[in-house]
Amino acid sequence: MAEEIISPMEIDGGASDEAMKAASKGKNVVVMAPFTKSTPWVEKYRPQSLADVAAHRDIVDTIDRLTSENKLPHLLLYGPPGTGKTSTILAVARKIYGPQYHNMILELNASDDRGIDVVRQQIQDFASTQSFSFGVKASVKLVLLDEADAMTKDAQFALRRVIEKYTKNTRFALICNHVNKIIPALQSRCTRFRFAPLDATHVTERLKHVIESERLDVDENGLKALVRLSNGDMRKALNILQSTHMASPHITEEAVYLCTGNPMPKDIEQISFWLLNEVYVTCYKHITDMKMRKGLALVDIVREVTMFIFKIKMPSDVRVHLINDMADIEYRLTFGCSDKLQLGALIASFTKARSALVACVK
Repeated sequence: MAEEIISPMEIDGGASDEAMKAASKGKNVVVMAPFTKSTPWVEKYRPQSLADVAAHRDIVDTIDRLTSENKLPHLLLYGPPGTGKTSTILAVARKIYGPQYHNMILELNASDDRGIDVVRQQIQDFASTQSFSFGVKASVKLVLLDEADAMTKDAQFALRRVIEKYTKNTRFALICNHVNKIIPALQSRCTRFRFAPLDATHVTERLKHVIESERLDVDENGLKALVRLSNGDMRKALNILQSTHMASPHITEEAVYLCTGNPMPKDIEQISFWLLNEVYVTCYKHITDMKMRKGLALVDIVREVTMFIFKIKMPSDVRVHLINDMADIEYRLTFGCSDKLQLGALIASFTKARSALVACVK
């Protein structure tokens, strides 16, 4: 049974009549849905061209120049999540192939089976055939391997030979978070680009664009909280913004922290004050009460207090011992150790640090 695809633009122009006619002729009508209110903003505001990519202008300009001169090499894009690696390579594909880019790329993600059999069959079949897609000037095709660091070593070794053999008509783009999990033989065959965590200014600019487009009510402190919690991850920033908007019409600093479950900066200051000044029993009671009242996780408290410690003036040897103790506490928490015991260890570490500070003064 034949299929007929109707685009979102045709739906607004009265394509319902055409859909009815197609259905009456026995065709399956596939309607391409436009972006709706339920669409995640991560996909809705994904850059469609290289000019829209939020940061890494040096990398984007280099790739742009290589594609313009038809000298695109095999690419290895690596870096933390949410920094624009996949968006960049998809924008490159749109620039090279135009509207036909779906026919010219083979995209395999970590969710797909990418063992040695897939490399030998699916990827090799795609790379070895010549494409005759109309309206596409470029003759080379693109194989996009997202989350390439999840591929088995055997698959990577098999891919090494496929890349060599079909370089004439196919380019390979490998995307990963940890470049050390890619075998050296593959790394040497690709031009490497590192995508660092996004700068706060670039995250702020992109968030302002989304806020303006969605007509959101976000105050300045709320925007700063979004940028602070994103840690250079644009995907995380947009997800927090959307979830906070769904929970609260007015997006403030407090609303952002409540939505994500992270401790507020003022709460961390209060906890740090107790740790540095109160006796053991009082400190333990106050922190336990705050944890219960605000639903805070001890591991988040430890991480935030660690960052707060760097802002306090204290002798370097005391700071080193304190950070080392807190690292051990966080490590034990990740293995599911008792929160009560680890909270006691945290207060004990600060009590020891206070004694060292008093000894330094004397």
